[in-house]
Amino acid sequence: MSYQIKFSNQAAKFFKKLPRELQERIRAKFRGVANDPFRFLEHYEGDYYKLRIGDYRALIDIDFEKKIFSVRVFDKRGRIYK
Repeated sequence: MSYQIKFSNQAAKFFKKLPRELQERIRAKFRGVANDPFRFLEHYEGDYYKLRIGDYRALIDIDFEKKIFSVRVFDKRGRIYK
């Protein structure tokens, strides 16, 4: 069973501003993560996991019991860690 992916308001707002072809590439990556999560995710500080997509990063919180990925932060790699 794959995981469900939910975006925070900030992450969804940033995602919608990206060019269409980049959005498709990112969607494809998230579909891959939903099917095989720990192939792509790296543990990050605390309970967060980090997903790298080119020059972009997503910080993800995972609910293992409900099988939900919550994308808390999604931004360019230079700004995400501040």
